[in-house]
Amino acid sequence: MSRSIAEELAKKQKEISVSEFFERNKHILGFDTLTRSLLTTVKEGVDNSLDACEEANILPEIFIEIKQVSRNEYRILMEDNGPGIVKKQIPHIFGRLLYGSRFHSIRQSRGQQGIGISAAVMYGQLTTGKPTTVRSKTAKDDVAHEITLMMDTKRNRPDVLKQDFVIWEGKGHGTKVEIHLKGKYVKGKQSVYEYLKGTAIVNPHAQITLIEPDGTKTELNRVTEKMPPPTKEIKPHPEGIELGILIKMAKATKAKRMSSFLTGDFSRISSRVAKEICEKAMIEPTAKPTRLKLDGAKRVIEAIKQVKIMAPPTDCLSPIGELLIKKGLKNVLDDMRPDFYAPPVTRDPGVYSGNPFQVEVGIVHGGDLPSDGPVKILRFANRVPLLYQQGGCACTQAVETVDWRRYGLEQRGGKGIPYGPAIILVHVASTKIPFTSEAKEAVADIPEIREEIERALRACARRLQIHIKKKVRKKKTKEKFDIVQTLLPKIAEKSANIVGKSVPRLEPIITKIMNVVWIDDACEFKNKKHHITISIYNYTPTRKKFNLYAVVPSGSIGEKSFSLKPNRIRKSGKIRWELKSIPSTEKLEITFDLKGLDEDDFDETEIYVSGINPVQVIGAEPLPGDWDLDDEIEEPTTLDDFIKEDLNEGGEGAIEEEGEVETLSESDEAVEEVMEND
Repeated sequence: MSRSIAEELAKKQKEISVSEFFERNKHILGFDTLTRSLLTTVKEGVDNSLDACEEANILPEIFIEIKQVSRNEYRILMEDNGPGIVKKQIPHIFGRLLYGSRFHSIRQSRGQQGIGISAAVMYGQLTTGKPTTVRSKTAKDDVAHEITLMMDTKRNRPDVLKQDFVIWEGKGHGTKVEIHLKGKYVKGKQSVYEYLKGTAIVNPHAQITLIEPDGTKTELNRVTEKMPPPTKEIKPHPEGIELGILIKMAKATKAKRMSSFLTGDFSRISSRVAKEICEKAMIEPTAKPTRLKLDGAKRVIEAIKQVKIMAPPTDCLSPIGELLIKKGLKNVLDDMRPDFYAPPVTRDPGVYSGNPFQVEVGIVHGGDLPSDGPVKILRFANRVPLLYQQGGCACTQAVETVDWRRYGLEQRGGKGIPYGPAIILVHVASTKIPFTSEAKEAVADIPEIREEIERALRACARRLQIHIKKKVRKKKTKEKFDIVQTLLPKIAEKSANIVGKSVPRLEPIITKIMNVVWIDDACEFKNKKHHITISIYNYTPTRKKFNLYAVVPSGSIGEKSFSLKPNRIRKSGKIRWELKSIPSTEKLEITFDLKGLDEDDFDETEIYVSGINPVQVIGAEPLPGDWDLDDEIEEPTTLDDFIKEDLNEGGEGAIEEEGEVETLSESDEAVEEVMEND
């Protein structure tokens, strides 16, 4: 009886193709709801177009048209100006899952698995029964090739229904895809429009046009002609390599010796390092790698952990860069009129499991951004927006970990997404993004990546904090100054009339009441240059001597344009002046030009001071402890330490661990007394 049941069960065992598996589990690829299915189809087409254009060094021009055919059926037309696809490859690229050129390539790219666009074709025929039409032309061809196809999911092979030569109506080359599918077009959050806006932010070199089902046409114009730096393919890095992968590579290598296998098949392993690994693993350098056994492979893995190996090369990555992040944000978000774009932060590359990665962060604050709700988080991976699964993404988890109360945003309990008029951008670039699923909607919680995101967020948030504090302190001090300027002359005039004497000079009295050094900075763009003016007013009763520092974009300084020659300029854009003496009640003005920048590239100078009690300075912050301009100057390790150190030397105010708490100084009490007497 049991034998007959076993035989019956054995007869039912059969192989299924990968296409059949994903056909039944389409939700894994992002085709779980009508709204998300339509968005995923557009996303996969745009990603392919951007990758193809960048590989061919062509500035992308992408056109998307979405038409509603019936209640839940849509026709999606996507066209680009890329290099085109050769005829014999068209059916395989669009009608075969897990077919692509980037899976085995270790470098940054949007598509990696060879699933995306072919999965969209499969979903379209599954929900509407209609084929997909692809038209493509290369630069060498006189006409375009048009192929109508469907996917044979049983064999995971394309089924070509029709092919023909047609006239290409676009520019010299490109690809045009038409897919019918069941979906739902929505506006607002998690829509095609929001996805394309996000794409334009992190791909400022792309020109994108969208025609929506209601006929609305939107053009997201490129803001730079500069292409992203091309990425180079690298070999696997030994750090974090898994045992099975090592054995597989050893069996497949063409190297005859173990030492040449390590140096030739891995990156950053020199002859010396290979010899050291072999010694620690107790394997002869002349041994044949194809004969590597399990025990030997384990020893090699352990030896790699004990040997110091250089980090992998970073030319396999293509970060956006601080200037282009700011340009992209301004291009898309200017209708919200934010009053501050925090200078974006690009961290140095890191490594997880042998895969290089790099983190970038930008913050936008103020303007018409809603102030009563949680901040908006823009998540990106390899220049692709992530619109779903926000809660399960390492980018969001890193944002929730930071204590945003220290940086001027509201955060209940010191954890979770902060509240306030702000947008936080997080971009992760890597040769292998660790997505949580094949839908590629969230970055997995890898400790190395999350920690780098947290560091970048804090660095960018400090710049936001400086802006908010400077704005608040300037506003408060200006109100105080306006009161003094209005009341004192009237009091002096009345008093002089009563006692029959002339009106005394008020400047010394005003400086005694104000007791601050006021610093203003202005930026004007003319004649293709940014003209920077830094004005320093000494509203204190004594001469002031201190160091002034400014931070501007690297490589933009016109060194011959300074009205006051700096004591030091660094290529990173850091400038230092030693201000020997500014007399009481007098003003010092420093001007210089920045060259080679577009008008939107720069609008506010970061200004810092040292050698003076920072509580007395309005418009500049104390020099941060990680500043590396003056190695000979011993600075405190953190910004808080700097403030505390100055306060201990006799400054006014009070500092608590969670932030700054202001107390009334003598000058504040003097103003209040004048107001009460008046």
